[in-house]
Amino acid sequence: MRAEKMRIVVYDSLYANTRSIAQAIGDAMPDEVEVLHVGDVQASDLGAHDLLIVGAPTHGGRASDAVRAFVDQIQASALKDVRVAGFDTRLTHKLARIFGFAAPKIAKALKKKGGTLAGPPGDFYITGGEEALKEGGLERAAG
Repeated sequence: MRAEKMRIVVYDSLYANTRSIAQAIGDAMPDEVEVLHVGDVQASDLGAHDLLIVGAPTHGGRASDAVRAFVDQIQASALKDVRVAGFDTRLTHKLARIFGFAAPKIAKALKKKGGTLAGPPGDFYITGGEEALKEGGLERAAG
């Protein structure tokens, strides 16, 4: 176990909703936390962290292309001794359920890379578009 706890929240966001959730999660954590857009972090930079949380908007039942590419770049077993979690933003519409959601797939992919799940995947609902987080979402992310 590392003496200094380093935590990172990596996200992709289309309308700033997922970014808002990522920032709320990061702000609520003790110790040093980096909250970074997926384009600002390299998979090879994860070695100094003991907690990795990855979030994305759900597109067609899965994470955004940028988040999937980021997770794919993580070397096999690179997340050994790292607690991992995934979260997504998703529509409330019933048709969205047909394809599934990003968070469980993100969590499963991080676990395949050697991570230990820190908890169940997080789901945050939006009503569509910018500034459309369902009421209470930010508070739940910070809790």
